[in-house]
Amino acid sequence: MPLAARPDPVAALRVPPLDLARPVADQIHAGLKSAILRADLPPGCLLSETEVGQRFGASRTPVRDAFTRLREDGLIVTWPSRGSYVAAISEAAIVQAQFLREALETACVARLCEVGLAPDDAATLEANLGDQARAIAKGDTDGFQRLDDAFHACIARATGFERAETLLVREKSALDRLRILPLADGAHMGRLMDQHRAILSAILSRDADRATAAMRAHLRMVLGTLADLKARHADLFDSGPPSN
Repeated sequence: MPLAARPDPVAALRVPPLDLARPVADQIHAGLKSAILRADLPPGCLLSETEVGQRFGASRTPVRDAFTRLREDGLIVTWPSRGSYVAAISEAAIVQAQFLREALETACVARLCEVGLAPDDAATLEANLGDQARAIAKGDTDGFQRLDDAFHACIARATGFERAETLLVREKSALDRLRILPLADGAHMGRLMDQHRAILSAILSRDADRATAAMRAHLRMVLGTLADLKARHADLFDSGPPSN
């Protein structure tokens, strides 16, 4: 089924005032990405640089930069002479991203078991788990996802390899919308947190086999939910160029 231009919901977005002390393109990228992940901007939604710029109160240059990054994230597509649209979730991209993310993150935990986790990083991860529990108690799905991202980023950063975190963020972009859909289920968030605890425990014990197995099982959960989410959110999986 082709992507079709739908009534543009950009005007309905809640956009906070820009912080002029921070890069404007970063703020526009973050705002649009969050809206796409929540499906406030659904697949097929036409994104106009002019309208987005007016909504955020920004010139077209930072908007254009934000669009470029969203294309790199796989969240928007631009069709010649037709414009930029929110991309559908691609099952093929999900499977590929999962493969690459699993290879990277299992390697990260194996390295940390080999060289040891620095005390500051261990404290950061422990604090993160406490914050995850509080987010679950409040039903704060957005907060929980940020903490989930931060947990994995800290593990990558702790390896000492500068590119590990950058590669992780890039490769998991294709998975982010699929990851956020089940978070409305508090039990699902609880399972994710328990798996995070198991991963950290194995790293602290320097048990590489247990750590890699725990990380692998954790990351494969997203594939286990794919068929169900595709059935319940079929509109998010539409693909192809927008119709005339």
